[in-house]
Amino acid sequence: MPLPLPRSFTYFVPDGLSGQIQKGVRVIVPFGARKFYSAIVQDIHERNSTSYTAKEIVSVLDEHPVVNDLQIKFWQWIASYYMCTVGEVMKAAIPSGLKLESETKVFYNEAYVQYDELNKHEEEVLNIVHDKKSLPVGDIAAVYKRRDMMRTVQSLVDREALWVEEVIAGRYKPRFETCVKLHSEMDSETKLKTAFEALEKAPKQLEILMNFVRLSGVFSERPHREIAKKELGNPSAEALGALVRKKILELYPREVSRLNCQLSTANCQLSILNSSQQTAFEQIREAFIGKDVVLLHGITSSGKTEIYIHLIDEQIRQGRQVLYLLPEIALTAQIINRLKAVFGNKVGIYHSKFSDAERVEVWNNIGKPDGYSVVLAVRSGIFLPFDNLGLIIVDEEHENTYKQFDPAPRYHARDAAIVLASVHGAKTLLGTATPAIESYYNARGGKYGLVELTQRYAGMELPEVHIIDTALARKQKKMQSHFHPDLLTAIDETLKAGKQVILFQNRRGFAPYVQCRVCEYIPRCEYCDVCLTCHKFPDRLVCHYCGYSTENLRQCPACGGLDISDVGFGTEKIEDELRIFFPHAQIARLDLDSSRTRSSYEKIIASFEEGKTDILVGTQMVTKGLDFVNVRLAAVMNVDNMLSFPDFRAYERCYQLVTQVSGRAGRAGKRGRVLIQASKPQHPVLQYVIANDYAGMYTSQLAERERFRYPPFYRLIRLTLKHKSKDVVQLAAKELAEYLIQIFGQRILGPETPLISRVQNYYLENIWLKIEKQASAQKAKTLLAEAISNLRILPAYKSLRVVADVDPV
Repeated sequence: MPLPLPRSFTYFVPDGLSGQIQKGVRVIVPFGARKFYSAIVQDIHERNSTSYTAKEIVSVLDEHPVVNDLQIKFWQWIASYYMCTVGEVMKAAIPSGLKLESETKVFYNEAYVQYDELNKHEEEVLNIVHDKKSLPVGDIAAVYKRRDMMRTVQSLVDREALWVEEVIAGRYKPRFETCVKLHSEMDSETKLKTAFEALEKAPKQLEILMNFVRLSGVFSERPHREIAKKELGNPSAEALGALVRKKILELYPREVSRLNCQLSTANCQLSILNSSQQTAFEQIREAFIGKDVVLLHGITSSGKTEIYIHLIDEQIRQGRQVLYLLPEIALTAQIINRLKAVFGNKVGIYHSKFSDAERVEVWNNIGKPDGYSVVLAVRSGIFLPFDNLGLIIVDEEHENTYKQFDPAPRYHARDAAIVLASVHGAKTLLGTATPAIESYYNARGGKYGLVELTQRYAGMELPEVHIIDTALARKQKKMQSHFHPDLLTAIDETLKAGKQVILFQNRRGFAPYVQCRVCEYIPRCEYCDVCLTCHKFPDRLVCHYCGYSTENLRQCPACGGLDISDVGFGTEKIEDELRIFFPHAQIARLDLDSSRTRSSYEKIIASFEEGKTDILVGTQMVTKGLDFVNVRLAAVMNVDNMLSFPDFRAYERCYQLVTQVSGRAGRAGKRGRVLIQASKPQHPVLQYVIANDYAGMYTSQLAERERFRYPPFYRLIRLTLKHKSKDVVQLAAKELAEYLIQIFGQRILGPETPLISRVQNYYLENIWLKIEKQASAQKAKTLLAEAISNLRILPAYKSLRVVADVDPV
């Protein structure tokens, strides 16, 4: 069931449906007093129970299974490992278009006779339903905006003026177009010739028939094809109808795809790998003989994608499927063209910017014998219904966007992909220029295979990296707004040379917050314990945690002062100031705000790739594997925030982000340049970046991790307690922590109040569990689940929410 329930349920199969039931199909089942849901058949058995009476299945939705046994086995592993229910995994896994849920519909009783007087509110609701005959409750609420709406509806139901029913609402509907074919009686060339003669006095009908014959190729040597009605040049409905009545032509519906099928055939051959790539390719194949997982550690612009393409080609030739995971939707815009140029329509794309209907079509296509052989996807791609998976490629495997934060299941796609591959008997390739410390530790320790690419493609040099001291520049009053003069000079020189620039700022919006200079008042979110971020377009203050927004501050509500200033800077502000410094440059911004639709991010990337944009400002989206040959300069606007973030992974992430930004520069031709604005230029992490010394960063961080009991030496589980009362959540956290300390001892840390202590009106408290690698993680999770269950049984904590996050990032 698509519900957060810890078990599955048994239903009775009526005789009329027994021939249609099979594992993996969707069925409509009643649940509770009045609800209906679409559920997945997990098993079929004949075991009777005396403890309950099984309800009947209402209907079967599918002729063929929409999920297979391997998927259900994978769902069960995710539920067990990440401490959630299989129902929550199912809800995350299946596209919304395949999930049906019941909605309450209100119907007008045509036989209603009014015996007593209705009040004003009852008459109003009755008139609303009477006009439409039936309406969903939500539609009535949208028109009749009163809190007592349901009480009024119930009163009318009691009077038998209305009646209610649960109606199953389906979401996915195939798209059809009208096609034209010869009538079945027109089975010879002679009959067709007779039809032409009969239409001599009906020129419009004759023209339609001639167009059809010319386009379809009927009775000719070439194979005829299906003809859509629109291909006949918008024919007159009357003339076409006459041809149908005369049994010359027939109309029929044809299902058509919503997916873009451009580049339908492969038009490029596999490129020839250079010596370094070929060596790495052969080492990967050799490592796969003894290892199920291989880490490809290749410096930026070393040609990892070409190696992936050769590995994909090998799997397709063996008749196997390939899942190619990317951390960011923006990356698919570039890589899909490279893959489709080689593999044509064997390549599919799957991510959240697709509509529900498009995702259902991709889902259904994978299960077909002639379906996609390669699917390019973000983290949700691990749930697709593969049945012959041979290889999973996890590109940029270090990225934290592979982690699902909310809602459950809070899985990490990289780790889950490794398990998915093992379920299918497939192999996993992790690729990156800056591996996660856990992945590199596993590779160095022999758990994974390790292949390294140390040379850039075509002998290109790594960019020269310079640290710009912003603290000194501020003292000397040389900073121009948020730009060091050296950075402005470098941008100017790059633009004059006809090259492009990428600027990275890891914060979207115009400014992190605004402040009254008189009394230092800062506007905060009404529902979260955070400052509101200033956005220039639209001119509003926005909470990035819950979405709450309000008008920008014009006058201080605390002191009435008018001296309001913005503090700090985001991508919007950088873009704004660049237009002042470089008025003739074409500037674009790539962040969550500017790329909310599928077409918007594709346009931004295509424009920059084609050289129409000179400067691209962005958040982490610009750091992840994008390949722009004309970029000469990359710059990090503010590295201090990353280095000072209170997290044990802060230095690792800072190294990864800055190195990835550096990798965007100088990917063709002359050597690129990288400028990093920092107030502490001698910081060890920045020195590792300058020297491109991943091994040095890894060694230093590994020593700290071991000393302070962090991954990869320990497993982490974070329990987050949520309640609308601050006192209740603090008391509950204290009780739970004291109980867990009795079981786990010093492995328990907390409770502690997180930096953001309230989100969406829920107060938060965290408890951390650190488990040794050699200890049983499953036993620890069982004990945690029992402790949480025992706590929530208590009357005071019934509305308490406890969220378990396994392997948080």
